[in-house]
Amino acid sequence: MSADEKTRAKTEQAKGKLKEAAGRATGNERLVAEGQVDQSQGDARQAKEKTKDAFRH
Repeated sequence: MSADEKTRAKTEQAKGKLKEAAGRATGNERLVAEGQVDQSQGDARQAKEKTKDAFRH
């Protein structure tokens, strides 16, 4: 996994967790949903990079 993509995936996951927590604290369902989407995107990016790494070796 390239360092840039790994960092981007972790950043998306962290941003999503923060959004979700903020949404839950304020009762904002839209913010909770956005946070969950950001986390999913980070997870998907990370899975894609791991798959690419598996086929390189």
